[in-house]
Amino acid sequence: MKPLNCTLAAEQAGLNNEDLARLADVARKASECGGAILMDHYGHLESIESKGRTGDLVTNADLAAEKCVLEFLQQETPNIALLAEESGSFSGQGSLCWCVDPLDGTTNFAHGYPFFATSIGLTWRQTPILGAIAVPFLNEIYWAAPSLGAFCNQKPIKVSSCKSLVDSLLVTGFAYDRQNRLDNNYAEFCWMTHRTRGVRRGGAAAVDMAFVAAGRLDGYWERGLAPWDLAAGVALVELAGGKVTDYRGDTFDLNSGRVLACPPGMQKLLVDQLSKVKPLEADSFGAPELRGMGS
Repeated sequence: MKPLNCTLAAEQAGLNNEDLARLADVARKASECGGAILMDHYGHLESIESKGRTGDLVTNADLAAEKCVLEFLQQETPNIALLAEESGSFSGQGSLCWCVDPLDGTTNFAHGYPFFATSIGLTWRQTPILGAIAVPFLNEIYWAAPSLGAFCNQKPIKVSSCKSLVDSLLVTGFAYDRQNRLDNNYAEFCWMTHRTRGVRRGGAAAVDMAFVAAGRLDGYWERGLAPWDLAAGVALVELAGGKVTDYRGDTFDLNSGRVLACPPGMQKLLVDQLSKVKPLEADSFGAPELRGMGS
C-alpha cells in the first residue's frame, strides 16, 4: 500500500516552504471569506432549491459564498485550476487544483442547524496537499500545510492517542443515494455504535474530518463523497498525524468517494471492523423496494 503523503505531493508539485506558506494563507483567507458570507445568510435564507436528489440542496448562501471564494482564488492564484461544487471546474496551468465546497452541510444550514463549513483544499494530481476549513458558527478555521503543521486558528492540533474501540468516539455520515442502495452505511453505523462509546452524525464531512484532526473524534468513515468534500479534510487529518485510507486500509483515492480517517492507533482496528460488516436486509429498515438489490 502506498500511503497518502501530502509532503511528497508538495515536493512533486515543486512547492517550496515559501510557496506552501503562501498557499496556506490563501486557503485560510478563502475559507474565511466563504464562512463570513454564510454567517451573513444564516437564519434568513432567500432561496432553497433541490438539485434533484433527496436531501441534496443548494441555497443562495452556497452560491454567494462560492462566488466570493472563487473570485478570491482566481485573483490570488490565477494559474491554479478550480473544482467547485456549484460551478464545476475551471482549467489552469499544471496539475494543481483547488477543490472548493462553499457550504458543506447545506441541509444543516437550511434548517438552522449550526454544523456547516466552507472547505478549500489544494491537490496535486488528485492528491491533497493542504487545506483550510472554516467553521464560522464556532469562529474556528482549521488549516494545515506541509512544513507548517495543522492548526485550529493559531493553535497547533493533532489527532487523538486513542487505541481502543471501546474508548473511542467516532463519526460518520450517509450519502444522498442511501435510499436507492443497500451499501448505505446503515449496517456500519449500527456495528460501530455497538462497539464504541458512540458514533456521531454531524452532516458535514469537512467538519467531521477537522474534528478528527483536532483529536475531538477518534475516527471517521463515509462513502459517496465528492473531491470538494474530502480534499481539505484529508490533508488536515494526515498533517495532524493521522492515517487516511480507503475502507480496506489501501491507498486513499480522492475520486472513490470512500474514506477512512483516524489516528494511527485506530486504523487497523477500524479496517478490521469495517471488513466484517454486511449490508442490512432492506426490510429491516423499512425499504422493501430495495429487497433483492445488490449493494
